[in-house]
Amino acid sequence: MRFTKLLCGTASAVVLAGLAPIAAQAQDTEIQTVDSIVVTAQKREQNLQDVPVVVTAVGAKLLQDTGVKDIKDLTILTPGLTVTSTTSEASTTARIRGVGTVGDNPGLESSVGVVIDGVYRPRNGVGFGDLGEMERIEVLKGPQGTLFGKNTSAGVINIVTKEPEFGFGANAEATIGNFNAHGVSASVTGPLFGSETLAGRLYVAARERDGYNDVVTGKGPSDRDQDADQGFYTVRGQLLFIPNDTSSFKLIGDYSKRDENCCGAVQIRTGPTGGLINAFAGGTGLANPAKPYDRVAYSNRGAPSSIEDKGVSLEAKLDLPIGELTSVSAIRQWRTDNGQDSDFTTADIAYRNKDGTNYSEFTTFSQELRLAGQTEKFDWLVGTFLADEKLDNKANFLYGNDYEGYLSTVILSGLASALAPQGITLNTTNSALFASQVTGLPYSTSFQGGQGLRDQYKQRATTVALFTNDTWHVTDAFDLTVGLRYSIDEKTLNSYQTTTDGGVGCGSLLTPTGQARVAGALVARGVPSALYNPASPAAVRAVGTTLVSQVIGNYCLPWANPLFNGRGTTQKRSDKEWSGTVKASYRFSPEVFTYASAARGYKGGGYNLDRTQSSDGTQSGGNGVIPILDTSFPGEFVDSYEIGMKNTLFNRTVLLNVTGFYQKFTDFQLNTFLGTSFAVRSVPEVKSKGVDVDFMWFTPVRGLSLQSGLSYADTKYGDQKVPNDPNNALALLPGSRLSLAPKYSATGSLTYEHPLGEALKGRFNIGAKYSSSYNTGSDLFPFKEQKAYTVVNARIGIGAEDDRWTAELWAQNLLDEEYTQVGFNAFLQGGSGLSTTNAVYDRSKDTYTYDAFLGAPRTYGLTLRAKY
Repeated sequence: MRFTKLLCGTASAVVLAGLAPIAAQAQDTEIQTVDSIVVTAQKREQNLQDVPVVVTAVGAKLLQDTGVKDIKDLTILTPGLTVTSTTSEASTTARIRGVGTVGDNPGLESSVGVVIDGVYRPRNGVGFGDLGEMERIEVLKGPQGTLFGKNTSAGVINIVTKEPEFGFGANAEATIGNFNAHGVSASVTGPLFGSETLAGRLYVAARERDGYNDVVTGKGPSDRDQDADQGFYTVRGQLLFIPNDTSSFKLIGDYSKRDENCCGAVQIRTGPTGGLINAFAGGTGLANPAKPYDRVAYSNRGAPSSIEDKGVSLEAKLDLPIGELTSVSAIRQWRTDNGQDSDFTTADIAYRNKDGTNYSEFTTFSQELRLAGQTEKFDWLVGTFLADEKLDNKANFLYGNDYEGYLSTVILSGLASALAPQGITLNTTNSALFASQVTGLPYSTSFQGGQGLRDQYKQRATTVALFTNDTWHVTDAFDLTVGLRYSIDEKTLNSYQTTTDGGVGCGSLLTPTGQARVAGALVARGVPSALYNPASPAAVRAVGTTLVSQVIGNYCLPWANPLFNGRGTTQKRSDKEWSGTVKASYRFSPEVFTYASAARGYKGGGYNLDRTQSSDGTQSGGNGVIPILDTSFPGEFVDSYEIGMKNTLFNRTVLLNVTGFYQKFTDFQLNTFLGTSFAVRSVPEVKSKGVDVDFMWFTPVRGLSLQSGLSYADTKYGDQKVPNDPNNALALLPGSRLSLAPKYSATGSLTYEHPLGEALKGRFNIGAKYSSSYNTGSDLFPFKEQKAYTVVNARIGIGAEDDRWTAELWAQNLLDEEYTQVGFNAFLQGGSGLSTTNAVYDRSKDTYTYDAFLGAPRTYGLTLRAKY
């Protein structure tokens, strides 16, 4: 009966509150076996050891013990999971077994789906924030699209929050820490109006913290001297209505707001342009030499960021004669507004302005219906999923006051270096004036400060899917499960692009007169006039033409290109695809469960929401200034195979699960920053193979439990050249390991709880995660390599035996491990050293300045809790 199920659910909550990761772990000192570990990986409650899926489930108590409040914190508990943030905390990307989608481009959806209380979220960034009172988090590895819907080709992070209870309860928490961190939260739950059928839960929290990075602002206009700070509040309310024994309704509403400064980058390697940056900054414009872990960022424009997330969902469950009908309806809106110092120096080169014209806003309606039932031989489930997502994206990218002079100097210096081996000496005196010389316009008017691009993209994406997941109990020991999903995804993109000054600087160069002016300016600075003499041989004149093209190409970068100005386009695409799974499982004994599975996963195609150009207006074209009309990319597919064994040993106090996997992705969607813009490339093939191991032990020592996990994932690109890469910017990818894909990752956690006299108890937890080395940049340039590292968290507390009060000392990244989240090429600050003809990388010719977003430093503090 529905009310009986609620009471059972409340009891289960006590059990689940102590789950530790592995796959899941009961921490309550009264529970010394793994039998009560329940997950919903197949959209029905099952014991973890009966599920033919690799699942890491983390319960409320362990989440609290390790300080997990968002999906980034979750990585310390989950081997094979990596979560990073880049230009803002909204640009958060989760990867499982080395596979994920970079989050900087809103046109790309995620390979790892985030689901909160049954509602799919459009991007990983929504999981970065206080998730409130959590019952558990389940991390499902491998394709999960059959049941969890769109864009889960690499896995799912399934977050389940605490439901209202019919017994009154209240909690309060206050925290202080270093970096002037302080936060409070409170919750209350219980019956409403004395009702036996209506209960509620309300959770509120607010947290603030100073920045991890000091900021040098130079000549401004920003005066913000810190970066990577925190400031947010959140409210979450729930109503649970159980009118009778056969139905229940749960209404959830939540609202979160963040106003922060994030994220400034630091230099991890400063190239030869460092001196030029200092000259235009009028002082120290960046770290030279690079000292990233001094945590000093250079930014004259700052990185203000605002994120607003809100939504309502309704879950209804009805017991029908043929089975249980579940409906999950939701409408949500998520918006992020950001500013950015795009060159990450105090020279005023380029920036994005937080003025209401640089944001992404998602408004999503989703509806899922499931009907599930069972007979003696069959467990069956059928369902449908509908989604309507509207994306409104505005982008600005503006010239700083130093842009024209800086770019002119870079262009002229580059030409001088290229011509010197040929015995040609280029006069670089007053190089900042080169733009005015080739455009014929007064200095600082070819690319005037405050001008640039202001583009708008409106995308509507609809999804209709039918799915089923059915298990046949062939014998008492042997089960066969078949899942199938058919999805129809349609997307329409309307784009309107504006270059605010009309692209006057670039436009003056695109005419025959402008090209002649460029040639004349080069000759005036020392280029032999024979290169432009009509009587010269064609081969000689071709060299001169190439020099002119290089100058025009560098001045006509996408944001300066007048061919985009006033351009409006409409693009449409439709994908109709099957995905599914087949699983066979056999229980050899009550202690040993084995399974093998094959799955086909799918992630929809989409559009690159950024300006792109080429020589002929196609994605396969070479360097040029013609806008690319078709910015679409195809869907991503994965074929996955697993074989696993789940062991429950030694009177069910030890859990040892081992799974081997092989995954092959085709048309893998790669979003990469090329130093001037983001580009989406479809990589023909990615293969991932390896082993997941989970271990847990409830020791004979009362209150002491151990858990650990190991993931070996050899995740590599295929040997094929990446298509549509005319400059060989991605030439290092074929045959190499993916970025942010450590071959080995391991986690370990020890928890000990013990009475202290008759009225008190103590609790201690220490957890750690090891990651082997990996590259942090999507282009895999060697300077972005991250060495192996280990992060350790610890917490020790004392409190009342009945948890009425608790005081805890805690530390995150206890050993202050230094590591990079993501490395990238600094804007207009050097070249890679890659040959554009033979795809060979020469480290000695790599002149880039490389920037990076760092991992969090050591934080520590005190938390006080009260419970009623």
